[in-house]
Amino acid sequence: GAEAIGNRIYGGRMGNAADEGYKYRGRGLIQLTGRSNYQAFADSLEMNVEDVPAYLATFEGAAQSACWFWEANNLNQYADNGDILTMTKRINGGTLGLDDRKKHYQHELHVFGV
Repeated sequence: GAEAIGNRIYGGRMGNAADEGYKYRGRGLIQLTGRSNYQAFADSLEMNVEDVPAYLATFEGAAQSACWFWEANNLNQYADNGDILTMTKRINGGTLGLDDRKKHYQHELHVFGV
């Protein structure tokens, strides 16, 4: 099921043990993923990493994790410069979906009259 798939995809990566991929799967508005990110987020809030999965399922946790990730990865400088490539790499670790993001970014600039 989903747990087996999550462990196969994320197990043994991003600070996860082989059987923790599903537990530390993407959650929140920016999809915080991996025990390493969960631990850093937990540390910033002085909470136990074991409590983070449930917290990310709340509105407050989903929003707060996105703000934390944005700030921790200095994404504002790339947003201000319209550097969609670097933002995509910082958030996703690669460039999957880059063309679609660029298209939506250009559309949003047009909608906002920029």
